[in-house]
Amino acid sequence: MFFHIKELQYEAKPMKPDPVFAVKLQEVLGGQYGEISVMMQYLMQGFNCRADKKYRDLLFDIGTEEIGHVEMLATMIARLLDDAPFEIQQNAYDMDPAVAAILGGTNPQHAIVGGLGAMAADAQGYPWNAKYIISSGNLLADFRANLNAESQGRLQVTRLYGMTDDPGVRDLLSFLIARDTYHQNQWYAAIKEIEEREKDIVVPSTFPRELEKQEVSHTLFNFSRGEESKKGRWAHGPSFDGHGEYKYEQPFATGGAPILKPAPPEYHDTTAHDRNDED
Repeated sequence: MFFHIKELQYEAKPMKPDPVFAVKLQEVLGGQYGEISVMMQYLMQGFNCRADKKYRDLLFDIGTEEIGHVEMLATMIARLLDDAPFEIQQNAYDMDPAVAAILGGTNPQHAIVGGLGAMAADAQGYPWNAKYIISSGNLLADFRANLNAESQGRLQVTRLYGMTDDPGVRDLLSFLIARDTYHQNQWYAAIKEIEEREKDIVVPSTFPRELEKQEVSHTLFNFSRGEESKKGRWAHGPSFDGHGEYKYEQPFATGGAPILKPAPPEYHDTTAHDRNDED
């Protein structure tokens, strides 16, 4: 059960309308790393969580907070579109090419489709997609995805902060940046806790190591020109998973050149005329 509080977690009120910036703000609402994505990602992970109750509760704490962030951004976008003079803009667009260039950053769907409201879409108008979210059932894998989502989201919000001088918009963005700071810290703490509990950093930790080709489990192959990459910690010393030593080697082939059998005639593929009879 969810319970909605009408008051916002933090104020979302610009000093003046700005339909161009409203389009930019759509990215951190309905983009790949926007608030709709993290909201759905955390809630789906919580719904599906079969692990410790504290992790399930954490996911619901943050996922529900993100619902509020979606509302705050939707409110800010709607207010940026308040009194947006689309008719005047259209007249100016028709009369002055210079004005047309300036107004080129507006999204007519905000008026036509959204009725001066936010949309579940990114800054290009592409609809939000459930493929953006990750909920695998393995919390170490999922929490790493969460840390990445918060990192990308904070990065985008900080870039947007520099694209506006509206004090009201900056105030909201400052709040969201701070919350993303905590969420990165929080997911990192949860990741470290699970790594220490499972005594491994590799996902999944439950797959038997003897079933993988362990001779290449900790090797960096030089698959690009130059050898600068071998200077990194990932190429020498004990592996961080505690199961080997890092190595740096030139790549080598252990399999033969693949030769595929002809497809059945009904598929009408082109058949090789120089096929080796030994295949």
